[in-house]
Amino acid sequence: MSSNLRRLYEDLRSICVVVIYPPGEDRDVVVQQLQRIGCRLKLVWPFPAEPPKDADVIFFRVSQELEGNTGWSATAVNAAFVALSDYESPTTLKLLLDTHAHGVITKPFRSAGIFSTLVLARSSHSFQERQQGKIDKLEATMKSRRQIEKAIRVLMDSQSMSETQAYEHMRSKATNLRITVGEVATMVTEAHETMERLGIGSPAGAKGASRKP
Repeated sequence: MSSNLRRLYEDLRSICVVVIYPPGEDRDVVVQQLQRIGCRLKLVWPFPAEPPKDADVIFFRVSQELEGNTGWSATAVNAAFVALSDYESPTTLKLLLDTHAHGVITKPFRSAGIFSTLVLARSSHSFQERQQGKIDKLEATMKSRRQIEKAIRVLMDSQSMSETQAYEHMRSKATNLRITVGEVATMVTEAHETMERLGIGSPAGAKGASRKP
């Protein structure tokens, strides 16, 4: 057995797999194959209102209980989703699409194919997580940039700084406080907004003008 395949089996033996399907021969086929692989198993029935939170992979029956249940979506749960479909119909396919499942197994269930579906579902889920991480990071960067631009305008108006001076001022404070420029920008804008709500904030230019007779 190659080292890569060995690591794959070790990974699968460490995960918790929940099977949500009524007792019977069909479920037994799935359960027995997962037991051969060595996964830690948990059997659930009747169908729960929401996905189990302690699972790495969830095998679930595509049924009417899914209809209108937004919690049953792979995008909302930190687990790989594998759908167990009794039959294909427009209604079933609609329910399946709504779950954003990472894999699907259609009756008659056979031991062949469960292993590959499990591996691919895990891989798809990992890819989805990486992509979501990149999206979250990009959104955080864009939000920080907007906050910095807003804070620069505040400092330009209230402290008569140039754009460069305002940014360098925040960068210097960030270095001294050992925080990011974005965090300093948030402090600047929040302080400015608080002063405005209290009626005691005014631009530096306006202050200078108010001192003239």
